[in-house]
Amino acid sequence: QVQLVESGGGLVQAGGSLRLSCAASGRTFSRYDMGWFRQAPGKEREFVAAIHWSGGSTYYADSVKGRFTISRVNAKNTVYLQMNSLKPEDAAVYYCAAKSGTTAFELKSYDYWGQGTQVTVSS
Repeated sequence: QVQLVESGGGLVQAGGSLRLSCAASGRTFSRYDMGWFRQAPGKEREFVAAIHWSGGSTYYADSVKGRFTISRVNAKNTVYLQMNSLKPEDAAVYYCAAKSGTTAFELKSYDYWGQGTQVTVSS
């Protein structure tokens, strides 16, 4: 089982950058695929980025491709989301999630979730 805690959210101007961190505890972190999701007020939770347990493959939503980068350092039990060129539409609560490396990359496969960190982007 894995416990996840996000940090790094805050207020940033449009065009600015933030780096989110997700610290994991529990066993076999290195064998879990990790993902970032976000949820804005009045909207459903949406996929942002994911990374394979090996770190060899990454996936991004079209809306963030080229601006966001997901990475992980298994030795630190941490996954990151570097967010550049932020837009007002990026404002949301960002959630870190973990799933077994044997499951498909889809929302229902993520078994463990953090509490979220707020990202606010001002115009």
